[in-house]
Amino acid sequence: FQVFFPKSLVVMLPKQYERANLLPSTSAKSVGSGLKRASLSSSATKVAAGGYMVCSSLMLICNKLAVHNLPAPQFVLFAQLFTSAIFCFILGSLNVIAVDHLEWKKIQPYLPAVVAFLGTIFCNLKTLQFCNVETFIVFRASTPIVVAIGDYLFLGRELPSYRSLACLLGLVCGVGLYTYTDAGFEINGYWWLSVWYVVFLIDQLYIKYVCQKVEVKSNWGRVYYLNVLSALPMFITFIANQELAEEGVRWTFASILFLVVSCVLGLAMSYFAFLARHAVSATSFTVLGNVCKVNTVIINLLIWDKHANLYGLFALTICLICAYFYQQAPLRSKGSN
Repeated sequence: FQVFFPKSLVVMLPKQYERANLLPSTSAKSVGSGLKRASLSSSATKVAAGGYMVCSSLMLICNKLAVHNLPAPQFVLFAQLFTSAIFCFILGSLNVIAVDHLEWKKIQPYLPAVVAFLGTIFCNLKTLQFCNVETFIVFRASTPIVVAIGDYLFLGRELPSYRSLACLLGLVCGVGLYTYTDAGFEINGYWWLSVWYVVFLIDQLYIKYVCQKVEVKSNWGRVYYLNVLSALPMFITFIANQELAEEGVRWTFASILFLVVSCVLGLAMSYFAFLARHAVSATSFTVLGNVCKVNTVIINLLIWDKHANLYGLFALTICLICAYFYQQAPLRSKGSN
């Protein structure tokens, strides 16, 4: 991970990320409504951050390739979710990893998370059918502005500092510049981007809430719950729509290869994403995901032919720089709460 994430990563990550316990301790004791957590080693923190950033950088490109070669986004999504769920179930049954059994009291808070999660990913896949990767990334880069407000209203954070506010406003300017220079503007694409934007904001805030409130044996419990509950409705959906019977859906070596790779990446992404969500604020998690997208752009420039123009890439760079210098807002004191 040192190759991808040098010392400058420490500047970008909030200090809380270095102190947070990403891996639940087996000796944790209940304290109030939460758990007493052991400190996390520096190496474990780097692995968690690095794993999420690598998966996040590659997943967008992999989904684009998977949908391009197998134009059945509902089936692709189901395959990814089912792979993660069955992986957790089998290894959990063999006691290789600690996975929570399905319980109704834990299922209930996860149901809204499933709706937000599925909506976010499905709109993501539909957006990639109409828009180039840079368009999606630059709109995603503006999401911390609204998430920061949600952090303040619902999750007990302070409002952003002047520095962070300037960075968030810089994201808005970058989005405006990119939209103005986007030669590949498509009404359908921007419609799906708008739908994705709203659902994504709900997803970022509510799943953070679930990570705080629902106690599990390990991080694999979160991965199992979200994926198994999400796979069931997606199975019904792609069967009912007969997506695999549509014209243009062909099983080739390339379509199978990218489908399998996307499933493996989906499992890793789910695991590391929950680690990061549990450790930092919803806004910081959103910003962290934005910063790593520079790797996505580099990969996209090497393998894809639908790129933004020079001015568009400049706007994208502005967004990523502003996201990089954003700092996490601290928790509000009990008095202010």
